[in-house]
Amino acid sequence: MPELDDLTKAKIVQMILNKKTETALEKLSEFYHVENPKIVVGTIKGKRRTAYAVYVPSQKKIYALNSDVFYNPFIVLHEYYHHIRSKLGVHRGSERHADMYAKDFIDSHTRIVRQLLEQEKN
Repeated sequence: MPELDDLTKAKIVQMILNKKTETALEKLSEFYHVENPKIVVGTIKGKRRTAYAVYVPSQKKIYALNSDVFYNPFIVLHEYYHHIRSKLGVHRGSERHADMYAKDFIDSHTRIVRQLLEQEKN
């Protein structure tokens, strides 16, 4: 799977934090050359109390439990991982892999923000 650079990952996280989740997913889908998933606030039967968000491959949709989840980069990126793995045909869709994918983006964002703050000090 192709790898994004730290700055791009940080920008994706910032878009989600700035309530531009759909734009962030569009950018990611362009990068991976996959169809963009829809993201909606809502639940699916059987998962209402057990998950903050769920990706449904047959619908190409990420269901977020509420609007707070819709703007949570870790959860959105975790579910997006499930989307790209199912679309790229190499579905190792374990929760651990999805967590690592999302954490990588969060870590990149943290590094970039620290660099910017250090530059402001100097």
